[in-house]
Amino acid sequence: MTLLYIVLATFAGGLLSVLVAASLTVGVLTRLVKSLVSLSAGILLGTSLLNVLPEAFESHTAEPQTLFAVLLGGLLFFWLLEKVELYRHVHHHEGDGHHHHHHFDAEQAGRGGLSVLVGDSIHNFCDGAIIAAAFLADTKLGVATALAIVAHEIPQEVGDYIVLLNAGFSRAKALMFNALSGMAAVLGGVLGWLLIGQFDLALPYLLVLASSSFIYVSVSDLLPQLQQRLAIRETIAQVAWLAVGLALSLGVSTLLHGSHAH
Repeated sequence: MTLLYIVLATFAGGLLSVLVAASLTVGVLTRLVKSLVSLSAGILLGTSLLNVLPEAFESHTAEPQTLFAVLLGGLLFFWLLEKVELYRHVHHHEGDGHHHHHHFDAEQAGRGGLSVLVGDSIHNFCDGAIIAAAFLADTKLGVATALAIVAHEIPQEVGDYIVLLNAGFSRAKALMFNALSGMAAVLGGVLGWLLIGQFDLALPYLLVLASSSFIYVSVSDLLPQLQQRLAIRETIAQVAWLAVGLALSLGVSTLLHGSHAH
């Protein structure tokens, strides 16, 4: 049953974002990404710090100092992955208000879109493994983690889609690329279930590693995008979306800990 949950959650994450990208115009998508970046920053930070990390520390099978060392190692690992361009979270594109030069998206897409496809596939594969670890720890934690990843994947895939369109791809080809990379999450989830299920004692460490991914993406990519000087109305909207994301995570946290109490 856990495997079914994992497959459904990873498939939804991969497919939902692609369908959103397919159904809207580039202008609407660009506006949508700005709101979703704030929302996903709140959800990722809230989920990692209020749900996933507490679950790992409550296991009592691992020393807190060791778990913090894993958290630090995870942050540095994802930083290195991004440095060698194997862990992308693309929300930047021409026309997003960041004053990118002409042909910026063509450079982002890389040769034949390979850069987007490889980087995004690795990112999605990691997300799939994270979802598997969360479901193996607790079904409700799995649902919370999957929702956090879906919330982040929508602006991620929309960003990729816009980059590919602006780089000269047809809508069909851009969607095909996104769908292919999205399916890497299902592969990561199934492999995660097969491997992690054999090592129960490793679960707290894997949950901390999952948290380090969420925290890294939030702090290195999402929050800096929200640092732009904006009109007061846009700033209020950003803070509101961020607060909604945190509130959703807090709600899930209350549900999770309520279920543990019974």
